Amino acid sequence: MSNETAKVALVTGASRGLGRNMAIALARKGVDVIGTYHSHQAEAAAARAEIEALGRKAAMLRLDTGHVSSFPAFAADLKQALAATWKRTSFDYLVNNAGIGIHAPFAETTEADFDRLMNINLKGVFFLTQTLLPLFADGGRIVNLSSGLTRFSLPGYAAYAAMKGGVEVLTRYLAKELGPRGIAVNTIAPGAIETDFGGGAVRDNKQLNAFVASVTALGRPGLPDDIGPVVASLLSEDSRWINAQRIEVSGGMFV
Repeated sequence: MSNETAKVALVTGASRGLGRNMAIALARKGVDVIGTYHSHQAEAAAARAEIEALGRKAAMLRLDTGHVSSFPAFAADLKQALAATWKRTSFDYLVNNAGIGIHAPFAETTEADFDRLMNINLKGVFFLTQTLLPLFADGGRIVNLSSGLTRFSLPGYAAYAAMKGGVEVLTRYLAKELGPRGIAVNTIAPGAIETDFGGGAVRDNKQLNAFVASVTALGRPGLPDDIGPVVASLLSEDSRWINAQRIEVSGGMFV
């Protein structure tokens, strides 16, 4: 695929973890990538270099998905990047990946915790997607990130899972309302993955790691490489008729 005909994907939270893996997986599929980062500028630059080493064009833009008031300025930055690097006024794929995890029992979850989760994991997804609609190409695709925790329940994730449940419902409404523009919208729901998410607990806590393995049909926690290629596949033309779906990628947790 030449640069002139390449699709362009926007991946939020692309400097590390699952977002970075998704960005690299897309690049390997011949997709150019605009990633966002919150504070890890050096890691974002390294991810950009890795994408470019695969022969794709890339850009990294700073974005705080928890501050809706910053979205119009981000959209202007995105528009400028599209014009400068791609000579385009639109992009094709949106991956709403950026998010945080707060582990706290329901009885101890503070309003501040709740609001932070809401602002980044649900409100941010809602209004960033809304803000970027004028820049989104007809016939494009959106993937929203949810969690296995919306299907099964583990103590300490009530607020986090509630936000992700909201994202899953939002996905179906977006699919319905954006359908006339030929835009497909789906949800990916990873299971427990070995990243630095949530302080790296699944990766670094041997007891938790063993527990996850014990409740997973395939007998181990997930790895970033188990998720990124699924997102890239879901955004490909081969998956064009998949729409309004929640696709769990958990290796069979709690089946």
